[in-house]
Amino acid sequence: MLVQIVSLGMIVTSALIIWKGLIVVTGSESPVVVVLTGSMEPGFKRGDILFLHMSKDPIRTGEIVGREIPIVHRVIKVHEHQESAEVDILTKGDNNLEDDRFLYAHGQLWLQQHHIMGRAVGFLQYVGWVTIFKVCLFFLNTPIDLEIKQWLPFIVHSDRCTGLTGHI
Repeated sequence: MLVQIVSLGMIVTSALIIWKGLIVVTGSESPVVVVLTGSMEPGFKRGDILFLHMSKDPIRTGEIVGREIPIVHRVIKVHEHQESAEVDILTKGDNNLEDDRFLYAHGQLWLQQHHIMGRAVGFLQYVGWVTIFKVCLFFLNTPIDLEIKQWLPFIVHSDRCTGLTGHI
């Protein structure tokens, strides 16, 4: 029994070290995200995993960026302030009819650079379904799962994750 507990502890510790290492290497608070809805179809489907990297380069229209809650959508407008070098960013899911302003904080019309967690630099198809099934079927209470669960009303029907009620 003690050997099993130590082994489990080593696995969890290794996973945390790898996660923290990815954060340092990519410069992103969330270097790996799962596409939870069909909002980015046809390019990215529900269950795909995207890899994010944060760089100092200016964000440009057409890039796919990750932000809080984890939402990964395309930049559709960038407004650069010449006097302050600040940038306003507007995002939209490729499969959504409207931009993402309804997802921003109340009264917020644009995202700023500090809202962006990274740019998509690669992806794996279907691997994220493990996370979706785990959250939808088991409702494990890790901090990541709790963050995702707050968005479940937008993501799934009451029939345990088999369909979409809307796009994020």
